[in-house]
Amino acid sequence: MTRFANRTVAVTGAAGNLGRAVAARFAREGARLLLIDVDAERAAKLGSELPGDHLGIAVDLLDAAAVQAAIADAAGKLGAVDVAVALAGGFDMGPAVHETDAAVWERMHRLNLGTLLPLLAAVTPAMIARGSGKIVTVGAHAALKGVAGMGAYCASKASVMRVTESAAAELRGHGINVNCVLPTILDTPQNRAAMPKADPSHWVSPDALAAVIAFLASDDARAVHGALLPVTGLS
Repeated sequence: MTRFANRTVAVTGAAGNLGRAVAARFAREGARLLLIDVDAERAAKLGSELPGDHLGIAVDLLDAAAVQAAIADAAGKLGAVDVAVALAGGFDMGPAVHETDAAVWERMHRLNLGTLLPLLAAVTPAMIARGSGKIVTVGAHAALKGVAGMGAYCASKASVMRVTESAAAELRGHGINVNCVLPTILDTPQNRAAMPKADPSHWVSPDALAAVIAFLASDDARAVHGALLPVTGLS
């Protein structure tokens, strides 16, 4: 398939486990990739390993001006961003809600919502001008409700989900699809090490989640707006 031929796809958190799977999926389908990560060397290396023309860069996603500049610079090299996939984020277990201090709440919101908002601000105006675009965010199945020991994480991911729905409602009339995937546990080396007694065959593989993300970013999902799509595997 070449669903993304002649399209530029920006991926944040590109050098992580999920980011690498997503990048590989889009590259196989003909996309030009803007690979954004905190680690410039890993992002550039990933770009060089994939077929096609790609750009790997390091950007502080919490710095709105830096994100704007990076997106503008990439547009001159790869073309304007047609698809934005916001994978950057983080997870921590925490204490009970009443024992969680302000720094923990702020950290989770910076990692999960703070890294998303500058990207939306940077890519959306050009999409509106063209009358087309796809944006895919990552929420969490766990954040459909509160979970003990995960108050700050669930709150931050719930914020991502509400922002996704709001942006979808605002942008659907401009030909822009904004949707969110809600994975359960991903099958990564880190999760296997953290949960050695669990059965990872029940988890979601990064490749499987990448396939769902690619669907939402494709014209096949042109009628889908504001979806919060559970991706649960057997968990």
